[in-house]
Formats: sequence, structure tokens, C-alpha cells
Amino acid sequence: MTTVDHTNTAPGAADNADPAELAKFSDLAHRWWDPHSEFKPLHELNPLRLGWIEGIASLQGKDVLDVGCGGGILAEALANRGARVKGIDLSEKALKVARFHLMESGAQVDYELCPAEVLAARAPGRFDVVTCMEMLEHVPDPESTVKACATLARPGAHVFFSTINRNPKAYLLAIIGAEYVLNLLPKGTHDYAKFIRPSELTRYCRSAGLEVRTLVGMAYNPLTKFYSLGDSTDVNYLVHAVKPD
Repeated sequence: MTTVDHTNTAPGAADNADPAELAKFSDLAHRWWDPHSEFKPLHELNPLRLGWIEGIASLQGKDVLDVGCGGGILAEALANRGARVKGIDLSEKALKVARFHLMESGAQVDYELCPAEVLAARAPGRFDVVTCMEMLEHVPDPESTVKACATLARPGAHVFFSTINRNPKAYLLAIIGAEYVLNLLPKGTHDYAKFIRPSELTRYCRSAGLEVRTLVGMAYNPLTKFYSLGDSTDVNYLVHAVKPD
């Protein structure tokens, strides 16, 4: 049985957090910035997802929030593009790693141990851009996270999500292939039951008052070992939404 030290999680985190998920990523936190570790896929994905975001939304001088920032791979990249970045997560260990890495990189990111829902109540309409990448499939109530992201976005803001589809192909590639055959991720990283269909995520967005503008697939080629964007949303996919003025 997996347990988690709740002193390492933010107040109120239990409302929309899976203790086993927090423990899993906290145990690996010290390896977050090792590009050859269990987080190698995130390092390889980062230029692609950053380029996609930057191609849609201006980052220079903007207030940007990264929800579920972990060790800060995307948050630092956003800051290096001239954004004023805040990163939130529920793992104290991951945030310690993120803060320590700032001393090496010189990037400027404000990290906080805080659930998205709590920050949304405290700072509604605060951000020009909100990102929530590879995180929704790890929380008990993804719709609550989407609603919080929408609340945190100011009118006209861009909101970005990425997650994994729920279908037999996604199970075969994202779990069997990635975790057991190619060993891209540690076994048990994902729970198929928590995967989210695009129709579900777009419904969450609409219910939260967001207008979905773009739905794009993201694929991994095991031969070239490169990630690319494409039309197929069968497995990994990204969503761009806007909060109406």
C-alpha cells in the first residue's frame, strides 16, 4: 500500500489530489532535471509544446501560470521567453527541486505549493496565459482543475491543456508500449481509467466558460525518437482554449 506524507502537500490538496500519485512523483523528484531519467520524455516534449504555445500566444511580458509545474521544466522555458511565470504544484519535493534549479539556471519563476482551486479563489482573472500539461490524467477530478484554470485566466487569456485519450489504442501505446515495451516511463506511471477523451475535455472547457479553438494530436516515433504534432488525437493530444472578453 502506497502512503504519502501529507506535510509535503498543500493545504486543501486532498480535495482534488490522489495521494498515491503525489507519492509517486515526489519519490522521483530528485531526478526531474536529469534528461536521461524517468522524465526524459518531458525534456524531449518540452521544445515541441513550448513552440506550439508560443506560436499561439504572446509570452513576452505576460503573466503566465503553469498548473502542475512539477520540477519546472516548462515553467523555466516559459520564463526564458520573457514571461512572468508562476508555477504551482502539490508536491513539496518537486517544488524544492524546481527552486534549487533556479539557482543554476538563473530563471525567474515564482513557485508555490498550492492547489489550482485555492489559487483560483484567491486570484481570479490574474493570468494572460494558463498552462496545464500532462497533469489532468493524474487528478481525481479533472473538471475541477479545468474550471480553476478558467477562473484564473483573465478575459481574452489563452488556456492550454495536454493529456491522453481513453481508448484501446491509447492503452496499447501509452501504457503497454511506453511503460512496458519501450521503457520510456516507469511502470505504473499512468492509470488507464484516468485518461480523458477529447470530447470530455472540450465539454469541461465549455462548462467552465472557455472557447475551444484548437485540438491537435502529439505522436512519438520510436524509430526516430522524436515527438511531432499531427491530426490524430488517438493517444496524446493538446487543447487550446480562450476565455472570452
